[in-house]
Amino acid sequence: MSHPAFRSADPVRTYYAYNAAWAFFGALTSTLSMVYYVREAGLNPLQMVLVGTTLELACFLFEIPTGIVADLYSRRLSIIIGVALIGAGYVLQGLVPAFLAILAAQVLWGLGYTFTSGADQAWITDEIGTDRVGSVMVRSQQVSLAATIAGIVSAGALGLISLPLPLVLSGAGMILVALVLAAFMREENFHRTPAAERETFREMADTFKHGLSVARRRPVVRTLVLISLISGLSSEAFDRLWSVKILNFTFPTVFGTSDPAFWFAVLALVGTLLSLISSLGLNKLSPERVGASHPNGVLALLSLLQVVGVISFALLDHLWLALAAMWLRTIADTLAWPIESAWLNRHVDSRSRATVISMVSQANAIGQVAGGPPLGALAGRSGLRTALVTSGLILTPIPALYLRLREVRRTDADKQVDPV
Repeated sequence: MSHPAFRSADPVRTYYAYNAAWAFFGALTSTLSMVYYVREAGLNPLQMVLVGTTLELACFLFEIPTGIVADLYSRRLSIIIGVALIGAGYVLQGLVPAFLAILAAQVLWGLGYTFTSGADQAWITDEIGTDRVGSVMVRSQQVSLAATIAGIVSAGALGLISLPLPLVLSGAGMILVALVLAAFMREENFHRTPAAERETFREMADTFKHGLSVARRRPVVRTLVLISLISGLSSEAFDRLWSVKILNFTFPTVFGTSDPAFWFAVLALVGTLLSLISSLGLNKLSPERVGASHPNGVLALLSLLQVVGVISFALLDHLWLALAAMWLRTIADTLAWPIESAWLNRHVDSRSRATVISMVSQANAIGQVAGGPPLGALAGRSGLRTALVTSGLILTPIPALYLRLREVRRTDADKQVDPV
């Protein structure tokens, strides 16, 4: 596919710059967005949760039709459209602090995200080949982390001037990124996906049915799908409402300010660093835990810590104790994810692996959409503490679900038999 001569930027450098910009501007808008929703837009707990639910629904509904653009026309075009739409969503919610405008911004954000989802990785793989793409993606993660930290710090500084300012600037920045990509991003190895291989709504339904079939036959898979659903039922409300509770506290004065913009930037930095340190520490000190053949014990313990973290956060009335409880939940979730992911992958064969992983993700999304609004309504009717405690109680079956799974040692003769 030919392009004008000025589209000559190196694909690897373009990919690094794209991911750095995405991470920086994403952190710039997300760090203080919850504070903005409460302080500037005046959203109540139910509205806060509905914002997240709208985003989840938009991502779910638009995933297939936007994927067709990347498959049929151009990965590059799909990425540019997506980045521009995300930027428009950021600008809209920053300029218009009203519930309906923020909902519309989530639809734009979700639509834009689905244009980029998968297209960026497919583009870089096409341009540089499968042999190089692994190392490039690892490096890209490191670049993104550095950019995220820079975005958090910048959000805190800009938020001291004006809460809408980092949201509007991040949106304008994303639109500028789209224009730069349109000018310099090259695409020389794109080939249209054959009709038989394109994603469609029928294929999505078939994937869901096949995932159900695998889940019914294999207890580990079945249990992990159920756990993902339960986690989703709880997480949407907690992820949206924790900030509402934190804003009820009086922040101490540091460097001459007690502004929530400063403190939410600090909290975002601490959460990012704790997650990184915990993940690196587990891999360094106890790599056998990550690769254990039957890690139900450690996963049960980590899920119990998540329950304790959520309920303690809901009940504690001291700022630093509440934050410690929230970070306990964050660390436990960070440690559990790679262990559970590796366990799931060991219990499905290559042919059905992508299907089953998609099934687990779909279960979580369904849980978020189904669980978020009722818990948001409960917060408005019975109080924030009641909703947060309920969010924690929803998680209580998970440790028992892990513990009830028995390890099965399979011999060469029954390698093809599903585990019991």
